[in-house]
Amino acid sequence: MSYKRNKSKKKKAFVPPGTVMYSGIERTDRVKISLVEYNETDFFELESFDLSDCLSHVKPNMVKWINVEGLHSTDLIEKIGKLYHIHPLTLEDVAHVEQRPKFEEYEHYVVSIMKMISYTTQVNAEQLAVILCDNQTVITFQEPSNGDAFDIIRTRLRLNKGKIRKLSADYLAYSLMDAVVDAYFSVIEKIGDKVEEIEEGIITQSDEKLLLELYHLKREMIFLRKQVWPMRDMINNMIRSETVLINQSSDLYLRDLSDHVTRIIDTVETYRDLLSGIMDIYLSTNANKMNEVMKVLTMMSTIFIPITFIVGVYGMNFDNMPELRTQNGYYYTWGVMILMVFGLLFYFKKKKWL
Repeated sequence: MSYKRNKSKKKKAFVPPGTVMYSGIERTDRVKISLVEYNETDFFELESFDLSDCLSHVKPNMVKWINVEGLHSTDLIEKIGKLYHIHPLTLEDVAHVEQRPKFEEYEHYVVSIMKMISYTTQVNAEQLAVILCDNQTVITFQEPSNGDAFDIIRTRLRLNKGKIRKLSADYLAYSLMDAVVDAYFSVIEKIGDKVEEIEEGIITQSDEKLLLELYHLKREMIFLRKQVWPMRDMINNMIRSETVLINQSSDLYLRDLSDHVTRIIDTVETYRDLLSGIMDIYLSTNANKMNEVMKVLTMMSTIFIPITFIVGVYGMNFDNMPELRTQNGYYYTWGVMILMVFGLLFYFKKKKWL
């Protein structure tokens, strides 16, 4: 779902705090729930449309990851909130798809609200909430789409690659967030290719269609900046947090994640400046073309003004005009006008106006 283009149909005004109200577009499809639980030696995975079916397979002493694809079922969100003692204000933020990225800590859990970004012909942002609970459980709420950024994490878990199955749930939460941030780089790369394409087109063509694409891409960068900029504060708040749910050993990974977000923000700002520069180039190119046209028209007018003056004088048809009765006056007049034309052209050439 495109968070940017699909405006909310429900309003949150005049409702009590903690009211779980889905603010996205209306949906009727079933919410898919997936359960992944593991330790260093064992792994289990299940997908279902029934929360009770997933929870019946939960085992102690294992890290659990519950992923909910679909935020429109507020009853399901509230049910999960009661089971895992999640505060109603957090559940409200989960269902509110326009929630600004942020990090909050509570007694039994911490929550990170962020956006999953994708790019096709436009930048799309999907709501994502990562909740780290005190019973080695990570719960993620996301909007349904054709895919997410977590496939690489699922592969690592299935194949037992890297450290993820050797460490606790806080590392899983970090890994999920890191996968989302890594997807930002892919979006930035695609936008960078588009910027280069428009830049080359503007220099060679100066087509009005390219100008519209330039305006569109500039709006995309503003939208992307709005989604990415709060991420730095969110991760820094996680690093400064004193919650026991995040081990000190994870701080190093979170600082690395913060560096990635900073790089993304710097790249977004660079592309914004580059797009502004391209727009200035386009406007300057068009202004120069217009100046060339006006220069040619001005020279033509300068050449024909004296000729028009001569023709006007001798076209007045007064009786007492001696030149009208000169035998070779017609040819003399043509000669004078031709000399004036070549004289002006020579003058323009000498002044390097041509």
